[in-house]
Formats: sequence, C-alpha cells, structure tokens
Amino acid sequence: MMDQPSVLELVLAVRDFIEQKAMPELKGHTAFHARVAANALGIVARELEHGATSGDAERARLAKLLGHDGGLMELNRELCTAIRAGRINLGTPGLAEHMTLTTRDKVGIDQPNYGGLKRLLADGI
Repeated sequence: MMDQPSVLELVLAVRDFIEQKAMPELKGHTAFHARVAANALGIVARELEHGATSGDAERARLAKLLGHDGGLMELNRELCTAIRAGRINLGTPGLAEHMTLTTRDKVGIDQPNYGGLKRLLADGI
C-alpha cells in the first residue's frame, strides 16, 4: 500500500507551489484567484492538522453541557434549539467557555492571523 505523501503533505506542496512559483508570475485577477486558492489550501491544511482534535473537544464540551453524548452536528442542533427556547443561556455553566473555545478553534483554522485570536491566545485561552 502506498501511503506517502500524506494528504496534508500534498495540500501543502500545492499551496507552496502556488505561493512560491505561480503567484510571482501572475498579474491582476489571475494573481488574486491564485491567492484565494492558496488561502483555501491553507484552511484545508489546518483542518487536516487540527480539525479532528478540535471537533472531538467541541463534541465532548457539548455532551457535558447537554448531559448526554451524541454526534457533533446533532449536539450542535440541540444546543441551538435549547438557546432559542431559552432553556440555555449565557448564565448556564459552561456555555460561555464552550462558545469561546469553539470560536477560538474555528478561527484558528479559518483565519489564524486574526488579531482577536492572537489576543485570545496571548491571554492563555
């Protein structure tokens, strides 16, 4: 079975090619679209690196908050329903922390250079 290179290594190689070789040769809209493609590949790479871990942590927090286990999507839907119905609010123990940590993890994958994320991480959150 062939297992090298990994999916992550392939994504990073393509992103590096776009950024290092292709983009310097491009202009205008084509250069813009290459930058968008490189950024998208960066998101994919970070998702491959951290997505499972952050998803597992999010699911565990939701299970604790809601009092039972389940799938991530199912638990998220239940949380949204409970918030809309007023059964859970920011006064509910664990909700604010869950929302902060979930947002931190998602922004860390989507926009790791976001200033707000940097401040949050500097505060040890």
